[in-house]
Amino acid sequence: MRVDEFDFDLPPERIALRPAYPRDAARMLVVGADGALADRGVADLPDYIRPGDALVVNDTKVIAARLDGIRVRGDAVAHIEATLIKRLDGSRWRALVRPAKKLNVGERIRFGEAAESMVCLLGALDAEVEEKGEAGEVTLAFAFHGAALDEAIERLGQAPLPPYIAARRPPSEADRRDYQTIFADRAGAVAAPTAGLHFTDDLVARVRAKGAAIHRVTLHVGAGTFLPVKAEDTDDHKMHAESGRIDEATAAALNETRAKGGRIVSVGTTSLRLLESAADESGRIAPFSGETSIFIAPGYRFRAVDALMTNFHLPRSTLFMLVAAFSGLEAMKRAYAHAIGAGYRFYSYGDACLLLGQGRRT
Repeated sequence: MRVDEFDFDLPPERIALRPAYPRDAARMLVVGADGALADRGVADLPDYIRPGDALVVNDTKVIAARLDGIRVRGDAVAHIEATLIKRLDGSRWRALVRPAKKLNVGERIRFGEAAESMVCLLGALDAEVEEKGEAGEVTLAFAFHGAALDEAIERLGQAPLPPYIAARRPPSEADRRDYQTIFADRAGAVAAPTAGLHFTDDLVARVRAKGAAIHRVTLHVGAGTFLPVKAEDTDDHKMHAESGRIDEATAAALNETRAKGGRIVSVGTTSLRLLESAADESGRIAPFSGETSIFIAPGYRFRAVDALMTNFHLPRSTLFMLVAAFSGLEAMKRAYAHAIGAGYRFYSYGDACLLLGQGRRT
């Protein structure tokens, strides 16, 4: 399909710069299997849950992946902004840097304080540019390794806000809390699984009171979730790989849910992409550990997921393509037009959308 079929006009004022408080106070647009729309709130989610259903959440934890530093070349000093996007080993990360043109292979960047010296001090973190790629992508070899590197990044870094928020305001201390779900446990993401941001302890308790189970999987969300689709046709787009895990007990529990007639409700597109990556043609979910670069667009046959809770996504994005595949392109265009007209808040800190059709087809 042509990528421009997934375009729509979004007024800038519809982009949420801060989350709703409390988290489950956000609005939720429900899209039925027949395309019917209902204006509800996230707090109403238990009304749409049945006994025996299984909600699947992503327990990845966002790291403080945005780092500010300097490059020193003789007397010439340049400010460098880096966003870590993929860990390669104990000391090396792939990162997006700005301005990349000011960096050469072999040069050193100092992140954090004490920038007057080019050795790694207590308040700073050094990295060498090991390799340069396209579109500002570089490989950074850090002076620290393993847990020591993780601690330095957490101390010196900031929340890696999506570009459509970061362009309009700087990150704050509140973002360290706000840009993390209550399920966050396994560090490794550089973007939040944003549907999970709507959950509170009270909402979890009420979902369980309806007789539904909540299961955890892990997909470490990468910066590729924000990258624009540059191809003119969806067939030509390639997704960045992301690392995920479904353990044996969770796979077995989800298969039992299906065998007993319950629905698998994915909280977020990240959980959905991992579940679909792990499912065979019959829909049986296997334990999974590795990378997935699954790209879901209209024409895809869903195998594992029956319903999807997600946020409102960017025009021409892979995530809007995914929800169009799930509920139909025309239905989602109508839903998004309604959401824009009704004042719903879009993107990572925005409102939610609950898709009850069409999903898995048996």
